[in-house]
Amino acid sequence: MEKPTIKHWSEDDRPREKLFRLGRHNLANAELIALLIRTGSGSETAMDLAYKILYHCNNDLHKLSRLNANELGRFKGMGATKAACILAALELGKRSISSIPKNIERITSSSEASSLLFSHLSDLPHEEFWLLLLDRSNNIISKIQLSKGGVSGTLVDPKLVFKSAVDNLASGIILFHNHPSGNLKPSESDIKLTTKLKNAGSVLEIAVLDHIIISSKGYFSFADEGIM
Repeated sequence: MEKPTIKHWSEDDRPREKLFRLGRHNLANAELIALLIRTGSGSETAMDLAYKILYHCNNDLHKLSRLNANELGRFKGMGATKAACILAALELGKRSISSIPKNIERITSSSEASSLLFSHLSDLPHEEFWLLLLDRSNNIISKIQLSKGGVSGTLVDPKLVFKSAVDNLASGIILFHNHPSGNLKPSESDIKLTTKLKNAGSVLEIAVLDHIIISSKGYFSFADEGIM
């Protein structure tokens, strides 16, 4: 017996009709993905395929956002067009978060600082190192990407850190980098680099105020943990 397609479902159960009737916020993740996929393959519906993709990602949208086109294409029924639709939707969601005005001009906490880069760094498949430059009142001067590396690390040149600070007349800096693994615990090299930069900053009278590690699970602040 041929398996019914979504078109054979009750209108109350069809993702598209539910979206129009109840609003997009009332759809489950699988239903939203099924709308992007539109069609299934063979005996599987778009919902079946959506469930398989989510199951592969442990129902974690952060893990889904880190899949590339080749990885999505390994699922039976996922062609290039369907993969592109999912990737485009995920990128739009990420950009919409990044474009929300933070209205933060002065940094008063690690949560404020982390919010400025969290949407960019939290789901990257590689490491990046950023600086937040501040004036004497902790007003934001600029955000600067210093380096981009691989899955396990990125090189940071202390000379470039402080050149950026001096060139922008910064009185304080906050260091940022991400852990693609999701682990928020600082490594020995993270701690050594932080100590090295803090000591160099003391000589130059440029305060290293914090080092924030970001991952899909949240953030870790050296200052909040008392290890600056």
